[in-house]
Amino acid sequence: MRKLITSAILIALLAACGGQPGPAQPTEAPQASEPQPTAAQGAADEAGGGRLVIMTHDSFNISQEILDAFEQRTGATIEILPSGDAGGALNRAILSRDTPLADVFFGVDNTFLSRALAADIFEPYESPALAAVPERFRLDASNRLTPIDYGYVAINYDKAFLEERGLQPPQELRELAEPQWESMLVVENAATSSPGLAFLLATVATFGEGGEYTWQDFWRDLRANDVLVAEGWEDAYYTHFSGSSGRGPRPLVVSYATSPAAEVYFSEGKLSEPPTGNMLASSFLQIEFAGILKGTQQRQLAEQFIDYMLSKEFQEDIPLQMFVYPVLPDAAQPEVFEQFAQVPEQPVALTPEEIDQNRERWIEEWTQIVLR
Repeated sequence: MRKLITSAILIALLAACGGQPGPAQPTEAPQASEPQPTAAQGAADEAGGGRLVIMTHDSFNISQEILDAFEQRTGATIEILPSGDAGGALNRAILSRDTPLADVFFGVDNTFLSRALAADIFEPYESPALAAVPERFRLDASNRLTPIDYGYVAINYDKAFLEERGLQPPQELRELAEPQWESMLVVENAATSSPGLAFLLATVATFGEGGEYTWQDFWRDLRANDVLVAEGWEDAYYTHFSGSSGRGPRPLVVSYATSPAAEVYFSEGKLSEPPTGNMLASSFLQIEFAGILKGTQQRQLAEQFIDYMLSKEFQEDIPLQMFVYPVLPDAAQPEVFEQFAQVPEQPVALTPEEIDQNRERWIEEWTQIVLR
């Protein structure tokens, strides 16, 4: 993605990243105050519409006209409460459970689903629209968290770089540890980055922990092959990846399967083909959820907003705002997605229970192998 295109692509793809995971357990209460109603919000409250606060990660993005439509239909006023990266936002919601700061939370993904449910901060609600959502996205049998969107973390490669050097794009993860890819891959820190953690989980799902070649063996080989670890997606993509405007030295980066489509979309007609491609093998499926926070005084409005997030109107706005996919199968895809956003045939995944039971241990082992 090219910075000369405008910063919009950064906003969109950071939204796809869903922020970065926070610490495994809450440590201290964030220093932030509850959002205060404006005069307009006060007027809406007096009129009976009410004020609905949506707590989310900083990368949440949806068209203003979509939010306006909900307000017009319900008489409510929506307030978005950005609360840091995805893990930090969840941490804040957990810490404020006794005096909740919001009515609805958006941004829990499947890497933190079990932790969110174990914290017992969400109320059950089965939206009538949930029946249209495929079972593979419905990971919470208690319906406390409702699937809204999904995407795939994947290896992106710089087409021109590889062509100039006569290299064929890698086809599977294990190839990345071979000599021809020495000093060519940049990944994100699994302890501080959402796509970094997803990529770590993809390697666990691909290689496992037993057998002749484990995920730990793979990362040892990557380290020996001079893998570069960046703190986050922006640094990895813009500073170190040769396919971005930063023109870094490395032609392989952990990003998203929709990144090539974003390249074309934000070029504003300058590109007819993406300059980057995807290695789809071992892509990791990420699913993002929303839920009603316990203690809300706006239960009816909160239910209406969950329903609205599963409406075709809202779902069809998601792709070009956050560069992820809507969970409704009949939601129309934008043309640039149809042309350039590849969908992996066999993405890898781990159950929320597997992730919850092992996440912190995996991150610590990864840190020991790769960074120390």
